[in-house]
Amino acid sequence: MLRSFFTLLGIIVSVAFLVAVIAIIQGMNAYVKVNVADAMIGSNTFQIRRTPINIGLIEDDQWRRMQRRPKITHADAQMVRAALSGAQAISITSGWPTPQSDVVWRGRTLGSVLVFGVSPEYQVVQDYRFTRGEPLNEIDVLQRRHVVVIGAEVASKLFEGANPVGQQLRIRGEHFVVAGVTAPKGRVLGQSFDSFMMMPITTFESIYGRRQTTTISVKVASADDIAGAMLAAEEAMRLSHRLRPAEPPDFSIETADALVSFWKQLTRVLFSVVPAMVAIGIVVGGIVIMNIMLMSVRQRMHEIGLRKAVGATRRDVRRQFLAEAMLLATLGGAMGAGAGWAFAGAIAAVSPLPARVTLWSLMLALALGAGVGVLFGVYPATRAARLDPVNAMRAE
Repeated sequence: MLRSFFTLLGIIVSVAFLVAVIAIIQGMNAYVKVNVADAMIGSNTFQIRRTPINIGLIEDDQWRRMQRRPKITHADAQMVRAALSGAQAISITSGWPTPQSDVVWRGRTLGSVLVFGVSPEYQVVQDYRFTRGEPLNEIDVLQRRHVVVIGAEVASKLFEGANPVGQQLRIRGEHFVVAGVTAPKGRVLGQSFDSFMMMPITTFESIYGRRQTTTISVKVASADDIAGAMLAAEEAMRLSHRLRPAEPPDFSIETADALVSFWKQLTRVLFSVVPAMVAIGIVVGGIVIMNIMLMSVRQRMHEIGLRKAVGATRRDVRRQFLAEAMLLATLGGAMGAGAGWAFAGAIAAVSPLPARVTLWSLMLALALGAGVGVLFGVYPATRAARLDPVNAMRAE
């Protein structure tokens, strides 16, 4: 029993690794789609950006051309608003790099809080709800008021139960008044969506300067309206940038699906590495099975000779040893699938990484096990089938 376990150890480990990795990647794909994409971009929303989301997968020459693109401006946002009067909300937001600042209130300091500059519509795009106070408004933007909306985590850590609305904060030496507190949105992959401050974009740009990736976000009533709205927004941006019909766009228009596609492109790289690692383990496990089966043939030569003496054919003996090898390897695949399932569940339980074990990954594990049994069991089975019955019975 112990020998059989160690025989299958290579297959068990390889298959467990394969099932666990597939489970994590599948879980992450679904998680990014349901949580991260909508949390970062918004539901029924698309963005107009200077550069695309999948910037990490762009060639150097293409990146250099994108660096020459004009920044997204308030004038661009006005053109888009004029073209999409039926949209629920059209906002302009400060982009990357997002500054982080220490926030001071009555001697208390909260460090490294993300600071966003937004137009009031951004609060609609992101579906923010308020537990205290009010959202930012157009007058705040027009008058460059020093007011902020803070996330629930900032409110709880800095004010510890006190009402933050109307309190004065100090950010980079400037005084700001808290206008409102957003309802908590929770964490995604350990990253809090409640540790931030939003200030009017005009105030933000006077303090931090205009970002390289200022973004326009457009929220429509339903997903069916997105395609038509994107076409209208593209026409408005081309007019705003004075592009001729034959000129390529110097901006990017993307939905939450772009973020999901970007993530899937990254996971494809991992998927290209995993098979190589699994193949090494499978080959090692298969070689061990082959050696064990050859040892079994030597130890059971008398049995083989006796079976042949009473009428067993070469095909019968070959099938017997192939079936044993396949059963052994399939058992290893099943044990590996179970171990991978348990490992994926443990990772999901103790870390923010989600995991989703799929039926096809389990079937793949069993198929791998059976395939290894057949592939590496052929030679021992053939050796057994070719034994001369007289010599085999003498070997005992």
